Amino acid sequence: MSKIADKRAAILSAALDIFAENGFHGSPTSLISEKAGVGTGTIYRYFQSKDDLIRELHLELDGKLQAAIFADYREEVPLRQRFDNLYENLLRYFIDNPRECRFLEQFYNSPYGIAKRRARKENPGEKEACFARLFDEARQRQAFKDLPEEMLVSLSIGPMLYAVRDHLAGLVAIEDRMVPLIVEACWDAVARRD
Repeated sequence: MSKIADKRAAILSAALDIFAENGFHGSPTSLISEKAGVGTGTIYRYFQSKDDLIRELHLELDGKLQAAIFADYREEVPLRQRFDNLYENLLRYFIDNPRECRFLEQFYNSPYGIAKRRARKENPGEKEACFARLFDEARQRQAFKDLPEEMLVSLSIGPMLYAVRDHLAGLVAIEDRMVPLIVEACWDAVARRD
């Protein structure tokens, strides 16, 4: 790795730690630079602003998250199996990567994330299209409640994120045997009962 890549990676890693612990507003660039072992001005050689640093860190983490979620995804398997696969991968990724989970949760609940979600809705990428196809198929088959896709995603992922947050806070331990049960509860949140 080059010296430039090393410094950039050190800044991103330090920013992830600091943002995950202190939030975006409680994380001055001076604290990030101190943790990264670089001068504050060095951050601005790699990133135009703190906002740019947050967006770039999100891009890097989102790529890793997408790779983990879709690692073994296959469109040809039954609907329920695809759902279970995606949600189990998502749950395990967040449990195994607490800093990333905290950062991404903050990001998507901030103006950065709202703007990103709106942009993805208007111009979905390949991975977002997989989710959309899955939810569209479920609604067409009347497997899911007749609600907009965004609402179905919120109802099925939101409780999982709360469970992960409690796990990461030490309030509850998500054991391996519980993972399929949590995913089943996510399905139950959006599945039709009739």
